[in-house]
Amino acid sequence: MNISVEPLAPCRKLVRVEVEAAKVDEAFAGTLRVYREGAALPGFRRGKAPLELVERKFSKEIESEVRHQLIQECLKEIQSKKGLRALRLENVEVLQFGRGQPLQAVFTMETEPEFELPEYKGLPAKREIRSVTDEDVERALEVLRRQRVQYRTVQRPAATGDIAVINYTATVEGKPLREVAPDAPSLAEARGFWVHVERNAFLPGFGEQLTGAQAGDRRTIHLLFPPDFPSPALAGRPAAFEVEVVEVKETVLPPLDDQFAKDLGAENLDALRAGVRRDLENELKYKLKRQVRTQLIRALLDRVHFDLPESLVDHETRRTVYQIVRENAARGISRELIEREKEAIYQNALATAKERVKLDFLVHRIAEEEKIEVADEDFNRWVTYQAALTGRDPRKLVSEILDRDALPQVHGEILQEKVLDFLEQHARIEDVPSDQMPVGLGIRS
Repeated sequence: MNISVEPLAPCRKLVRVEVEAAKVDEAFAGTLRVYREGAALPGFRRGKAPLELVERKFSKEIESEVRHQLIQECLKEIQSKKGLRALRLENVEVLQFGRGQPLQAVFTMETEPEFELPEYKGLPAKREIRSVTDEDVERALEVLRRQRVQYRTVQRPAATGDIAVINYTATVEGKPLREVAPDAPSLAEARGFWVHVERNAFLPGFGEQLTGAQAGDRRTIHLLFPPDFPSPALAGRPAAFEVEVVEVKETVLPPLDDQFAKDLGAENLDALRAGVRRDLENELKYKLKRQVRTQLIRALLDRVHFDLPESLVDHETRRTVYQIVRENAARGISRELIEREKEAIYQNALATAKERVKLDFLVHRIAEEEKIEVADEDFNRWVTYQAALTGRDPRKLVSEILDRDALPQVHGEILQEKVLDFLEQHARIEDVPSDQMPVGLGIRS
């Protein structure tokens, strides 16, 4: 077997291979025997048909199988002798191939990146010193109360904290807003629109100007759109909203008592408080873990630099762009605005994709080094957790994974978590006060 490898670009090689005729004939003979064992030809029992009939019947399939088998053996030789791992082959050209002939082929091979693992044990990270306080519990209970708020119509002027139900039409510098900004029809006019009577509700400067208004009142609300407003046609421009107040509603919160707790499934208020505290402690534990892992990933990525395969980066970039566009659309960002920002979206997606691909290679290399594998119980535990989280039947979830050919992706997620567990166990973690945490990593109250 003669193999030559020439570099074309990072992670891309030109490969020429030649396999001697004797080895080609041996591969043909072995493959023919395999086909014979499974062949059921008329007049012969399975596995008993003459070799020449089997070869005549399956000549194309046998030839294709032998060619594939020999190329794969060449790739194993390349990995063994040159340390190059193939990701995919392109432009495969078979120059010579057949019984009694050597196999000669040339192709382009995209390879995994070549790099030395950095020191990954003892990575530094800071963990915020935080605990769940009584104030945290009371804030969470207040959130639960507000989730069960009721609104009662009142015959009085609107006060801070009330809801004003209004009809409005808007103009920008005397022109109907609908004409100025066709991409923002919901801002042009509305009927039966609910607005909190408080500072900057709905739009900056809007909600607070409804203070003191009552049903039947008409008001003109003047405001200035912020310079960074999502609709460029409105950014930085003054607007006037002609408002008719239809109703004023006050918010009515349920009392924080045993009955409130029972409505939520708790025995009494003390039991509800205890349950809320447990939930907050579990949430804090999760956040602190993510806080540490974010730093470990960053430290790992910064310790080594290597070129990445273009095809993997391109695929991950497209996937990330789709994810960003879908999330923006779900937030109500118009298609026109997304189109205008497509270059910025692409650049952000590209940077994210490169880090994801790089981390994936590092994770798999560490897993190999430390013999970390995904066992059946790891997969079963993942399925059980995801099924409980989404309320699905575990068996149906497994069927969905298999139907979507998503098993490698799931295994990759599980492997990454196991490697990050390993890195965390061997990290140098320093517990520090909130004001000593890296910018952007502190946990909000």
